[in-house]
Amino acid sequence: MNNSPVQITPIEHATTVFSWSGATLYLDPTGGAEVFAGQSSPTIVLITDIHGDHFSADTVEAVLGNAALIVPEAVRDELPESLVAKASVLSNGDKIEVQGFSIEAVPMYNLPDAENSNFHIKGRGNGYLIERDGFRLYIAGDTAGTPEMRAMHDIDIALVPMNLPYTMGVDEAADAVLAFKPKVVIPYHYRGTGGLGDVSRFKQLVDAGGADITVLLLEWYPNQ
Repeated sequence: MNNSPVQITPIEHATTVFSWSGATLYLDPTGGAEVFAGQSSPTIVLITDIHGDHFSADTVEAVLGNAALIVPEAVRDELPESLVAKASVLSNGDKIEVQGFSIEAVPMYNLPDAENSNFHIKGRGNGYLIERDGFRLYIAGDTAGTPEMRAMHDIDIALVPMNLPYTMGVDEAADAVLAFKPKVVIPYHYRGTGGLGDVSRFKQLVDAGGADITVLLLEWYPNQ
């Protein structure tokens, strides 16, 4: 992305590497250390939730090194003893300053009256709003188009999920994005029980409704 201080490398599904101002952030590292071959070692590791597509204790142990580890309490409770003391726990709304980054835990959840409400309950997991030098990256995590998402503002890059039945569908994701208007939105975490989400349709919906929003499609499922 031209003029962006953040370089984004998809690994698979939710697992991502961000290179930003000399730091390397790993998001939801799963799949073992081998999937990070060729990547710089992390300086910050962020975990959003307890589910296996976001949290692998073995992978975290393998890649963490001396990196800062930021987790919700539910993840801390499932960490092996060797990692508990290394973890900084954030609850929804908490903020921490790490290595020049401001990192805020953002609620991520399915809407209480929805059929899929039990997959992700409010308060268990974290999305993250990461800011440095005025540049704002929003990682939505496993979530519906919540009021908190729709109230986001001044977002430079947003990563937004769309995989039914676990999070939300393409139409809901597009509607939410059009509400908070990030400069760039990247669909991620779009493998559901019916296969991969229709991110081309997502792009069409956002393009039609928000000419100032750039939809960037990256390769999250290289083996599918």
